[in-house]
Amino acid sequence: MSNAKQTIETGKAVLGIEFGSTRIKAVLVNETGEPIASGAHDWENRLEDGIWTYSLDDIWTGLTDCYGRLAEDVKEKYDTVITSLAAIGFSGMMHGYMAFDKDGELLVPFRTWRNTITGEAAAALTKEFSFNIPQRWSIAHLYQAILNGEEHVGNISYFTTLAGYIHWKLTGEKVLGVGEASGMFPIDAKTRDYNQTMIDKFDALVAPKGYPWKLREILPKVLVAGEAAGTLSAAGIPLCPPEGDAGTGMAATNSVAVRTGNVSAGTSVFAMVVLEEDLKNVHEELDMVTTPSGDTVAMVHCNNCTSDLNAWVGLFKEFAEAFGMKPDMNELFGTLYRKALEGDKDCGGLLAYNYFSGEPVTGLNEGRPLFVRRPDAHFTLANFMRSHLYASLATLKIGLDILLKEEKVKVDRIYGHGGLFKTKGVGQGILAAAMDAPVAVMETAGEGGPWG
Repeated sequence: MSNAKQTIETGKAVLGIEFGSTRIKAVLVNETGEPIASGAHDWENRLEDGIWTYSLDDIWTGLTDCYGRLAEDVKEKYDTVITSLAAIGFSGMMHGYMAFDKDGELLVPFRTWRNTITGEAAAALTKEFSFNIPQRWSIAHLYQAILNGEEHVGNISYFTTLAGYIHWKLTGEKVLGVGEASGMFPIDAKTRDYNQTMIDKFDALVAPKGYPWKLREILPKVLVAGEAAGTLSAAGIPLCPPEGDAGTGMAATNSVAVRTGNVSAGTSVFAMVVLEEDLKNVHEELDMVTTPSGDTVAMVHCNNCTSDLNAWVGLFKEFAEAFGMKPDMNELFGTLYRKALEGDKDCGGLLAYNYFSGEPVTGLNEGRPLFVRRPDAHFTLANFMRSHLYASLATLKIGLDILLKEEKVKVDRIYGHGGLFKTKGVGQGILAAAMDAPVAVMETAGEGGPWG
C-alpha cells in the first residue's frame, strides 16, 4: 500500500478509462501494470426515435462520476489524492457514428454500434469493396445517411467514434488507434492506415452528390500503439491513441500475437483471432479488423450476449427484495451461474432467444427476447440458467464455426474476459464447449478494457 501511495503521489500511476455499453470504468495501475484503484459509473443506452443512443450529457456526466469514484477509492485506500499521472488512455465501444460540423457541434444524435439500421448501405459497400462491411461500422452509418438523403451529411467536417470524440475534446487531436479505426473503415495491413483503394472507390461512389468533403478529410488520423496522440490540455499528461474495446480486450488478455485470441463477453460478445494469413473468402459473419499495432484480426461480433440474462437476474433480485432480502449482486450472479452447472446437458428442453437488439449474424433487424418451453420440458432453475448462459454464446458459435472449421484458422490459446467470466469456471466452461478449444481466464479478467 505504501508503494502504491508513493506511485500516486509522485505522478507515476497510469489511468485507463473505458466507455462500455452498460458501464464506464476507470482503472489506475502502478508502474508494473498492477491495478491499484478503480471507479465505475453505470449507464444505459436509450432507444429514441428508433435509434440506440447516449446523449453528450450522458457521456460527460458519466466520465465525471466515474473519475470521481476512482478518486474516492484512492482517498479511501491510500489517504491521498491524484495530482498528476504518467499517462492516460481512453477506450470505448467500437463503431457507431458521431458526426460534427466545422464548429464542433454534433449534427445528429450519437448512433451506437447497437443499431441495425444500415443494412442497405452495408450490403452495397460490401459488394463495392469485396470486403465485409458490417452494419455497425461507421462508414456504413455514413453511407446510409447519404442513401437516406439526410441533410446533415453536407455539413460534416469530422466524424468519429465515442473514444475518438472524448480524446478529441480533451486533447484537441482528431486521431484514432488503428484497431479502433479498423471499425470505422477498412485498414490496409501493409500501410497500417485506411485502405486507399477503398477510399477512392467510396469518393467516386458519392461524387454525384457534390459534397464539399472527401472521405479522408473527415476521418480521424490513424495511429498505432506507442505513437504520441497528444496531451491532456491543462496538465500536459501524455495520452495513447484512443482505442476500441476490442483492442483493449486484446491487450488485457495478451492476445496480440499471431494464433492467439480472446473472447470478450458482456452486453455484446465478440471473439478475436490474430491471423497468420488472409481468409480465403469474404464472410458476412466475420469482420476484418486489426490489433492495436495493425496486425490483421478476424472478429466474430454479436450484438447480444448478457442483456437478457442480466434482466432475468434483475427479476430474481426484485423477488428477493419483495421478501425483505437485500442480495449482493455479485453473490446473486455467482449463485445462479453455479446453479447452471447442475442443469441437464440439453437444458431440459428449455430454449432462450436472447436478442435484445437486432442481430446481423442471424439476419434479425430488431430484438425480441423470448423464453420458450414445451409443457413436458424439465423446468428447473438450473436448466433455466443453463439455457440463458448457452443462449449468450450461441450466436457467437455460428461465426466461430465458420472461422475455425470452414476457414480452418488455427488458434493456440483463447482467453476469456468480461462479466460473463467473473464466476469461476462457469462461463469459461460453456465457451470452451462452444469453441471446442481450451479457454483460459486471467486473474485480471474482471478489470477488462480499462486495464488493457
